[in-house]
Amino acid sequence: MGIDLEIEQGEFFALLGPNGAGKTTLINVLAGLTLATNGVAKIMGHDVVRNYREARRVVGVVPQELVFDPFFSVRETLSIQSGYYGLRNNDAWIDEVLYHLGLRDKENANMRTLSGGMKRRVLVAQALVHKPPVIILDEPTAGVDVELRRSLWSFIKRLNGDGHTIVLTTHYLDEAEELCSRIAMLKKGEIVALDSTKNLINNVSGYLIRLRLSSKALPSDLQPLLESYTEGCFILRVNNYSKIESVLAALRIEQIRVLEMELMQPDLEDVFVKITGNTKDMESV
Repeated sequence: MGIDLEIEQGEFFALLGPNGAGKTTLINVLAGLTLATNGVAKIMGHDVVRNYREARRVVGVVPQELVFDPFFSVRETLSIQSGYYGLRNNDAWIDEVLYHLGLRDKENANMRTLSGGMKRRVLVAQALVHKPPVIILDEPTAGVDVELRRSLWSFIKRLNGDGHTIVLTTHYLDEAEELCSRIAMLKKGEIVALDSTKNLINNVSGYLIRLRLSSKALPSDLQPLLESYTEGCFILRVNNYSKIESVLAALRIEQIRVLEMELMQPDLEDVFVKITGNTKDMESV
């Protein structure tokens, strides 16, 4: 790994990359689950090795894996987690976390009886139970329902608004684009892009046109513009709006009718494909 990265306090920051990029490894280093072979990692000024107690206290990590103790209820699990941080009389905050994560009706249920989505909600609750100023979310919405995604992000955005720093890895690119103000893209343990979300998207040149045509063959003049052929549609890239007319003119000359047409603005998926050379196969290692 060769990563030199500083995340500002209060940021909503995304770590993106294909399989094997090193996202989860980096998170494990910050969480103290993996020792870095060289270099220094700090959370709010606390070295994760030399000042590990202080570093653990200021961070909450939602792991990618579903790890839980099958012998306790949801509330007991959160109470025990509070005890790890020396927190007493934490019931009011636990109640709030349970409410915002849709766990109130499951608070007395044993952990092993919960569905996978509910278990993931509890993992999020555990990470938040001590109100950490830094929250690291490693694929928090993988395999969960739309309702949880909405309620989770509503709660997390509120915490970010209150000053909490959020670090997110996700294979849902729309989540990162909507939520995160700055993004780092990793590939093979190296940062290959680091900028604001807006700047990354603006640096993708041109626009994409999705065309469903009366012909399955594209005129030869338009072949250099072809990005892909997907679900019966040609995807062309043009540099500016004026190029659209020349595309339509070439189709008219060949007497090819346009059955459907959509102009697509560049998005984070375009950035990801351009920079990493991968499709949106974003599952973490």
